[in-house]
Amino acid sequence: MNRELIAAIDLGSNSFRLQIGRIVNDQIYPLDGIKEAVRLAAGLSPERMLDAAAQFRGISALRCFNERIRDYPLDAVRAVATNTLRVAKNAPHFLVQAEAALGFPIEVIAGREEARLIYVGVAHTLPNPHKQQLVVDIGGGSTEFVIGKSFKPIALESLYMGCVSYSLKHFPNGRIDKRGLREAELAAQKEIQTITHAYREIGWEEAVGSSGSAKALVDILELNGLSDGGITRSGLERLRNLMLKAGSVDNLQLEGLRPDRLPVLPGGFAIMWAVFQELGLERMAFSEGALRLGVLYDLLGRYHHHDLRDATVSAFVERYGVDLAHAREVAATARAFLLQIDPAAADDESIDRRFLEWAALLHEAGVSVAHSSYHKHSAYILGNADMPGFSRMDQGRLARIVLAHRGKLARVVGLDPESAEWRLILSLRLAVVVHRARDGRGVPPLRLKREGRGYVAIADSEWLRNLPLTASALEEEERQWQAIGQPLKLRVERAPARSAAGIQGA
Repeated sequence: MNRELIAAIDLGSNSFRLQIGRIVNDQIYPLDGIKEAVRLAAGLSPERMLDAAAQFRGISALRCFNERIRDYPLDAVRAVATNTLRVAKNAPHFLVQAEAALGFPIEVIAGREEARLIYVGVAHTLPNPHKQQLVVDIGGGSTEFVIGKSFKPIALESLYMGCVSYSLKHFPNGRIDKRGLREAELAAQKEIQTITHAYREIGWEEAVGSSGSAKALVDILELNGLSDGGITRSGLERLRNLMLKAGSVDNLQLEGLRPDRLPVLPGGFAIMWAVFQELGLERMAFSEGALRLGVLYDLLGRYHHHDLRDATVSAFVERYGVDLAHAREVAATARAFLLQIDPAAADDESIDRRFLEWAALLHEAGVSVAHSSYHKHSAYILGNADMPGFSRMDQGRLARIVLAHRGKLARVVGLDPESAEWRLILSLRLAVVVHRARDGRGVPPLRLKREGRGYVAIADSEWLRNLPLTASALEEEERQWQAIGQPLKLRVERAPARSAAGIQGA
């Protein structure tokens, strides 16, 4: 397979999409795309459970995608899931089947991360990205609002309203009447009001719509002579009258209205009308850029080792006043320990090593809240803050590693005993123990190796004799790991004279 091909999969609330792109001189040229109208949000019950029919539609679509990308390397594919899988209570169960069908991991991304990726995709299609743009993306279950300039977002927001959810709630059986339409428009305006003041304060030079609802409205308005280009306030007013006159989506006779878009048109229209009303818009351009293109460009950054997650970690180090010199020392020692028990982590592409380094750099972020139980505060920050580039699962993994870096290991005892996270937790815990004095002495003469279901920590006797507090802490580590069935044994040996220096240089 051509190594310059990359693929993005967008598991949206209305449609599942596969986009394949070719990398040419740090630009992405769309090569192939597949769309399946899954309407996942339509299968979400009032109790937020995804029904069997919606799950079946989703799995079937992903099996089709698998046929197209099954030979791609793991790092050439990124799959993201949006609002419906953010809110569905049985999403974890569905995702197990979905990943098996697709053959690649699926990340559930937070709303603001979705907004950021949408903006990245849109910005790469704009004729003048250096203008300050308002980008609105009406999805099946959520609507993203972004103000950005020169490829950088300034404001990001995701509101819980979408064309599928609004069509089901306000236009049952496709019926369109004045009351239902007005209720839908007011409900959307109420949601948008939460960001109106802030967004108007920031301002924009041009408004841009992206994704399916905006595309459908552009096609209808232009092909039926309701607009002279793009989405306009006057065009929406004319379309509104036509919809009310028809009384039902089945009675709409409009050029450019695709059958797969028909059931969700009223909900998408009501949200777009509310956007124009609440933000005072007269005209909105359309961009073919969308979430899937943003995912491709984000993947391109990782492909060329310009990972946004590194920038996010650096920003968090600064925001939370982390002692960077100490954090780097802990990270270096944790990395050295991990390589001793998992040599494969030396690979530049090792995601385990990268997560360990990120966790080490941020393990003291919670000190900015309170020193007491700071690891719990750190874990809460990493699990709940907006972290550009990280999926919710990424953040959950970081939070678990950081939560477990001190105190009782029983907090994460639910982890699979074979999970690679245990190696990361062990490496970080021991690095924190040996650097508690913050003395800047570098990687210590302590070696780790696997032994059965557990580990052995081999310490130089001379080194340990002068550090009674460290010796006591290592003995406590023995007890903690024994308690969860993954024993850690401390072995003290007299090292050859050059052994410690060798490890120091590791």
